[in-house]
Amino acid sequence: MEQVRLGSTGLKVSRLCLGCMTYGSKAWRSWVLDMEEAKPFFQTAVEKGITFFDTANVYSIGASEEVTGRWLREFARREEIVVATKVNGPMGPGPNEKGLSRKSIMAQIDASLSRLGMDYVDLYQIHRFDYETPIEETLEALNDVVRAGKARYIGASSMYAWQFARMLAVSDQHGWSRFVSMQPQYNLVYREEEREMLPLCRNEGIGVIPWSPLARGFLAGGRGAPKEGNTERARTDEFSPRLYYRDADFKVVDTVTEIAKARGLSNMQVALAWVLKNPAITAPIIGASKLGHLEDAVSALDVKLSDDEVKALEAEYQPKPVLDHA
Repeated sequence: MEQVRLGSTGLKVSRLCLGCMTYGSKAWRSWVLDMEEAKPFFQTAVEKGITFFDTANVYSIGASEEVTGRWLREFARREEIVVATKVNGPMGPGPNEKGLSRKSIMAQIDASLSRLGMDYVDLYQIHRFDYETPIEETLEALNDVVRAGKARYIGASSMYAWQFARMLAVSDQHGWSRFVSMQPQYNLVYREEEREMLPLCRNEGIGVIPWSPLARGFLAGGRGAPKEGNTERARTDEFSPRLYYRDADFKVVDTVTEIAKARGLSNMQVALAWVLKNPAITAPIIGASKLGHLEDAVSALDVKLSDDEVKALEAEYQPKPVLDHA
């Protein structure tokens, strides 16, 4: 698999990133695959050349990191993989067990490393903007995490472009470690990041590793209404209806389906190929609860959409309010 630079850094990552929210504990979400169920997904990913893996402390309240670390130690050498995790979400009932304060960041990086069974993570990301903590406090703490050797690089996730620009400017002002990546939502039925965030990232040399390139499976089709679909996640997901399911969204899915059938491809391959064609995108984060999902995602790397197909895929999109930035 092609290895590409993450933004303007020298770090090389695979063109696809395996998102590990799917693996952890069913006590967190019924669709999550447990330790043994997750094993073949990590083995297959490594065999297919995926070297980039993304998790978060809040996924399964730590169990995702445990599963990720366990199977990556089994199937890959630490030197050949890039491991990313995140901090911000609540990890306990206490007021300091969440957010981006210095106390939280310092405690959570150590806890994440312990669960992963690793001395460092390659990419430590803030999992949304923290409105209650001064930017300077967060950025100085992240800089100290890097200086301590616990993370090689730092990244950010969904927020407003002006917030990200402010954080980059403060880092530059103080000479602190700078964010090298942004993880926004980006797919055929949520394209609002095209307005400001993606141009900002291209201008600043920031790698873009979008989450939900398939709209939490919505673009795969088969969903006429919330709680419908051919996976446990589709049938129980309470988050997707807040993001998708508008009339225009279903029209986009219809176009994806038409092109997929005409090309002898799956909806996943077409939708992912559309994300991959954007020059701002470094590596989409793919989720996989069936091994076939991995097969389709990898094969999407070879799918080239024509200009007419791209035009058709984009024609039905209707702008949305900015979603999931808090």
